[in-house]
Amino acid sequence: MLLTIDVGNTHTVLGLFDGDDIVEHWRVSTDARRTADELAVVIHGLLSQYPVAGGADVSGIALCSTVPSVLHEMREMCRRYYGDVPSVIVEPGVKTGVPVLTDNPKEVGTDRVVNAAAAVELYGGPCVVVDFGTATTFDAISAKGELLGCAIAPGIEISVDALGARGAQLRKVEIARPRAVIGKNTVESLQSGILYGFAGQVDGLVERMSAELSEDPDEVTVVATGGLAIMVLDEANGIDVHEPWLTLIGLRLVYERNVGVSSPQVSAVPPGA
Repeated sequence: MLLTIDVGNTHTVLGLFDGDDIVEHWRVSTDARRTADELAVVIHGLLSQYPVAGGADVSGIALCSTVPSVLHEMREMCRRYYGDVPSVIVEPGVKTGVPVLTDNPKEVGTDRVVNAAAAVELYGGPCVVVDFGTATTFDAISAKGELLGCAIAPGIEISVDALGARGAQLRKVEIARPRAVIGKNTVESLQSGILYGFAGQVDGLVERMSAELSEDPDEVTVVATGGLAIMVLDEANGIDVHEPWLTLIGLRLVYERNVGVSSPQVSAVPPGA
């Protein structure tokens, strides 16, 4: 089975694939202080819970990371504990199948490239991938499958934390649908601004990007992913598809495109065509 690992700034998402099907998944906090040995303990513990005698038999690993210090430890973990299985680490080195047409392709987050690979494979282009994570990213992908560029906005949780920290009479609240858009108390007012404000941001940016991507904006597929996507799905009119495992699917695709190129470790490049 293929183990896919997406290391984000806040959470690390892991998925276990049997062929094209994701059969198990986990979400844990990202801790830059964890060593390779600690990461191995966490992963072994998760795999041991898989409902097969003896846990899952990992035959390959694909991972990407937006946290350099964690990537270093993940690389060491793969070398020490999974040295006998092929591993694909998404970084400058190999193909992803996604041409990156930004000014500096190397500064594009590898998770965004992986998302683009999965979105094109699943839905074709042109499309916009909205990833609700620590930041909310809007990636524009052409009809040819090229990653053209991106808009980056503060994520939902960052905004909630900032309001609670900087507003003397404000506090962190549960992100939930209020009784009405016009809040009657502080909690509902905050919930309204967060929920409907982010939904409006999504619709506005998606509309503008779609107009630049195609003469017929209706041809553009808008794909939502990320741990916080579920919070605004019902309120954002511009989202066409919700794919919570988009990054993991992209990692599987990149692994399949690169495994066997060299052994035991392969690297996957953001600007690869």
